[in-house]
Amino acid sequence: MSRRWRSIGGAGAVTLALFGAGFGAALAVNAEHAFDPRNLVRTLAPLGSEQQCERYSGIPAKWRDDPRAGMVHLRGGEFVFGSKRGYDDERPVGDGKTKVGGFWIDQTDVTNAQFAAFVVATGYVTEAERQGGAVVFHVPSREEMNARDLAWWSWVNGASWKHPTGLSSTWKGHDNQPVTMVTLADALAYAHWLGRDLPTEAEWEYAGKAGREGAQLDAAPRDAHGKPSANYWQGVFPVLDSAEDGHAGLAPVGCYAANDFMLYDMIGNAWEWTKDPYTGPRQPHSNGDTSAVVPPRKHDAAMVIKGGSFLCAQDYCVRYRASSREQQEADLPASHIGFRTVLRDG
Repeated sequence: MSRRWRSIGGAGAVTLALFGAGFGAALAVNAEHAFDPRNLVRTLAPLGSEQQCERYSGIPAKWRDDPRAGMVHLRGGEFVFGSKRGYDDERPVGDGKTKVGGFWIDQTDVTNAQFAAFVVATGYVTEAERQGGAVVFHVPSREEMNARDLAWWSWVNGASWKHPTGLSSTWKGHDNQPVTMVTLADALAYAHWLGRDLPTEAEWEYAGKAGREGAQLDAAPRDAHGKPSANYWQGVFPVLDSAEDGHAGLAPVGCYAANDFMLYDMIGNAWEWTKDPYTGPRQPHSNGDTSAVVPPRKHDAAMVIKGGSFLCAQDYCVRYRASSREQQEADLPASHIGFRTVLRDG
């Protein structure tokens, strides 16, 4: 069943209606958690493989003409919110059964190309640009590791979505990568420009789990051949990323097969903002608290980010899972955090 859906994910820019009765049968089998039938006549992103993600422009078909361009509709339903196998802050409340309503959600993280279109249209200036910098990851040397804690994080003056590693760098040429160095306010400004919102933590996790339950949701994501099926860290964090998954660092969106809701990169690549404040047990930042390297200032409230990133490693972060959650200061831009948008029914 899941292999059938994954093969559709890499099929290219075609309407799902072309798959005919075979796809309809698959929908019937997974009726409780399937797509809304309206997705059958929509053009979905031509993604799901290395070749397709490299060719992708970063702009969905019918961008700005269709208010739901680049999105799929989920009918909503009940799922187990949280995991008993992860960290303390992921434990379900009671039996964990939680209901969410129907909503549209982006198939991919918002890309540099999409965010650039927003900036051109509105003149928006991000918080990183106004603050004069952002937190940037780099592979530290042995000397750096010996000299200070969290040596892989640095506050870099001039870093922003336009200049991901500092003023000498540019987003151009990386149109199809997730936009990063954006704060919660930046993500909300983009979402509201399109008449959308950010997902709640429950909505995000419902979409990330895609109708599945069980222990496999908490395992490192690998395909039937044992190859990593998401962009996360393989090797010794933070000094050696073997790039077994094909990418050391941020990857273009949609290089890996979609989940069963036809959503790409819900696990790994870039953490994603939600609109929910972080509550419950406080779990330390497993990649190191980015605020520790920021010039002294008062931070905004901690918000929930979901899904893990290219920095999540089996020996350090272990957050390449749909139930994973992390706290991030709302006004702190960083090189491993992006977002996707939703549009709720009604």
